[in-house]
Amino acid sequence: MTLRLTAAQAMVRWLSQQQNEAGERFIEGVWAIFGHGNVAGLGEALHGVGAELPTWRGQNEQTMAHAAIAYAKGNARRRTQAVTSSIGPGATNMVTAAAVAHVNRLPLLLIPGDVFANRRPDPVLQQIEDFEDGTVSANDCFRPVSRYFDRITRPEHLLTALPRAMRVMTDPATCGPVTLAFCQDVQTEAHDWPEAFFAPRIWRIRRPEPDAADLAEVARLIREAAAPVIVCGGGVIYSGAEGALADFAARHAIPVVETQAGKSALPQAHPLNYGAAGVDGSAAANAMAGKADLVIGIGTRFQDFTTGSWSLFARPGRRLVSINTQGYDADKHGAVGLLADARVALDRLGGLLGTYRATNADAAARSRWLSAVETHCARPRNTNLLPTDAQVIGAVQRAATEASIAMSAAGTMPGALKLLWQASQGGYHMEYGYSCMGYEIAGAMGLKLAQPEREVLCFVGDGSYMMANSELATAVMRRIPFTVILTDNRGYGCINRLQQGTGGEAFNNLYADCAVEAQPEIDFVAHARSMGAHAVKAADIVDLEAQVAAARLRNLPTVIVIETDPSHGPGFGEAGHWWDVAVPETGDGEKLQQARARYLEALARQNLVN
Repeated sequence: MTLRLTAAQAMVRWLSQQQNEAGERFIEGVWAIFGHGNVAGLGEALHGVGAELPTWRGQNEQTMAHAAIAYAKGNARRRTQAVTSSIGPGATNMVTAAAVAHVNRLPLLLIPGDVFANRRPDPVLQQIEDFEDGTVSANDCFRPVSRYFDRITRPEHLLTALPRAMRVMTDPATCGPVTLAFCQDVQTEAHDWPEAFFAPRIWRIRRPEPDAADLAEVARLIREAAAPVIVCGGGVIYSGAEGALADFAARHAIPVVETQAGKSALPQAHPLNYGAAGVDGSAAANAMAGKADLVIGIGTRFQDFTTGSWSLFARPGRRLVSINTQGYDADKHGAVGLLADARVALDRLGGLLGTYRATNADAAARSRWLSAVETHCARPRNTNLLPTDAQVIGAVQRAATEASIAMSAAGTMPGALKLLWQASQGGYHMEYGYSCMGYEIAGAMGLKLAQPEREVLCFVGDGSYMMANSELATAVMRRIPFTVILTDNRGYGCINRLQQGTGGEAFNNLYADCAVEAQPEIDFVAHARSMGAHAVKAADIVDLEAQVAAARLRNLPTVIVIETDPSHGPGFGEAGHWWDVAVPETGDGEKLQQARARYLEALARQNLVN
């Protein structure tokens, strides 16, 4: 038996029948901005399928995709959303979001319209023409930032392309964005489809078992280690291995340090959670990592912020173990790789380690660190000064509950939150693989859709807010409540500090150092109110605490603006670690020469391979 449907109708019907193990649609719905490249084909098909695959209208293709990415992350990769655009700028707007999903190993389905497969109207409106290759379109920009890319130039291509797309998004080793560039004429072409193609299908996310020899080798390395440390990455959360990690660490007394993606897998209250590692790390975690004779990465890709550009794990002769579902990540920097699901690996290793217990846990150092955080984030004594970002974080922390999730993406706040936020389990959401400015507002909306029972606290700087704020209007229209803490330091304070720390002069980051005729006076409260959000300006830290608590009672987004001091970074005392940001070899001024000397000294401490 066959069904006669257009290619677009077949795509949306098929997607509506793909389920996860809980019986939920894996593609929960479709974000869409329609143009001539998708309105007649996919637009008609989405209208026809209705609530079986709901459609939502956003304000920008990139931010719609950010919302879908946050939804996937908030669901630990067990569900995601699709995004469709027209050809041309609508499609290329999504390329940045594809990169975000690719770097963060998150499932995302992108369906940009494409040129006419029959080529009759070439060049169609918005078509990019390659003078030497007739098969190229603007959508080829997606190739390097997609885990799977396909161009649908015939209806029957969907019979193979759609299952391949689902396989990639549900495979823990290949998980990432899929792009199906859909030629606009093909969307509307009819085909006789086998009825069986549309039967409901459950996609089970596999839990790869470790190779026996690799498992034995890793167990041996742990048993021989006197001072091991676990680096907890996002793979722990995607595996649902939070409980397994807590039990494993406690049973074998192995300290745990966190990456941005892995933070909150263990609550901060767990006695073996030493906090953030690396450039934006705690003194306790970095001391532990620096003395470790065995570094055990679980579900991490060892980003340079985590490793201090490979200068953090400084002990001579230290070994590196990497437990990951992807061989590319497991074998980095000479690591002994263990290809396995995180939960399975922890269970199997626990069975081999017996009564082994490490002896390097330092409860006093952990306690000193947490006390220092409390002091650093306390209410300011001098209320005449602008608060620091740490004091803002402290205020929000005091107003938060166990159900709160702190989230952010770029600027000062990612480093400050990783360092200072005391997360409950699952209480942290950070896009820092791509550090994408503009993710925050849309990401908060997607995260709230994924976890409606939790409070979402979105930290965003004025610079990132200015880049992409329009999905605030979407959240108002859909009554999706979350709280935005907008820290206004009048520019890019984070990069301004980095610029000066690497020997440069303050230039083109804070508005005060830009070539402008007049300093801007941006009324962020009025701007947010104009989109329908509840918006206020906090008078001080105490008022900020009260406003965060009040926002919890609303059914629409709340934006709380507070002015902050751009000169203060998140670190203090011995917190933080070196980061490899190249300093010019030549240039004027003693400041630059001193920065170059410090840079060369730090380079010598890098430990790139075992």
